[in-house]
Amino acid sequence: MSADNRLELFKNQGPKILAEVFGFSSFRPHQREIVEAVVQGRDLFAVMPTGGGKSLCYQLPARLLPGTAVVVSPLIALMKDQVDNARAMGLNAGALNSSSTPEERSRTWRQLSDGSLDLLYVSPERLQGDFRERLGEFNLSFFAIDEAHCVSEWGHDFRPDYLGLKALVEQFPHCPVAAFTATATTQVAADTINRLGLRDPFTGRASFSRPNLHYQVAPRAKLARPILGGLGPYSRKSGLTYRA
Repeated sequence: MSADNRLELFKNQGPKILAEVFGFSSFRPHQREIVEAVVQGRDLFAVMPTGGGKSLCYQLPARLLPGTAVVVSPLIALMKDQVDNARAMGLNAGALNSSSTPEERSRTWRQLSDGSLDLLYVSPERLQGDFRERLGEFNLSFFAIDEAHCVSEWGHDFRPDYLGLKALVEQFPHCPVAAFTATATTQVAADTINRLGLRDPFTGRASFSRPNLHYQVAPRAKLARPILGGLGPYSRKSGLTYRA
C-alpha cells in the first residue's frame, strides 16, 4: 500500500476509529501530525509528556493498518496495563514476556500468524537474535519504541538491549520505526535518532505546559506559613510539596 493510499485510508477511517474506539471527537495538539507520519510509513521521533496521548499515536495506526504493530516497552507491568487497556477499547493486543503463560504465548503466536493481532508488546531484551528473526515471517505494520530515550546517554547503561534496536532498521528496511519518549533534551533527541538509525524521521515535540498546575518556590524558612495559609481555596484539591 502506497503512502498516498495509506493517507487516504486515514482520512476516511481515522476519525471514525478515533471516535468509536478511543472515544474522542478530535485529536490533541500534535497527535494528528504524528499519526499521519506513522500511517504514511515514515520513521519518527516524538517527545510527548506523560498523559499527553502518546499511546494513541501508535494504537490508532495499529488498528487502521494491515499487519501487526510491534511495541517495545521496558516493563512487564507496563505491558500488562497497556494490553489490558487496549483490549478494553476493542483492540486485539498481546504480549510475549517471561510472565506469559504457555496458553497466552500460544494464542499470541497464533494471532500473529493469522494476521488478527493489532499490537504485540515485547521488551528490548526479547527483541533480539532468534526472536527478531522469527518476526520476519509475519506481516508487520511498524515498530513503536516506547521510552526511546533509553537508547541515549545513561539509559543504555541499565538497559543495554535498547542499543540493539538499531537492527530493526537494518533487518526490516520497509517497516517504519516510531520512537516515543516523555523525556528528551534536544541533544538526547539527536543522539537517539542517530543511534536508532532513523531515516529522515518526522520529529514532533508536544508542549509540556500544564495550565492547571501552579508552581511556587520560596525559601524554606519562610515556606511553612505561606503554604499553610494558602491552602484554604485548595483544601479539596491535590498538591505536592518538595523540601530541599
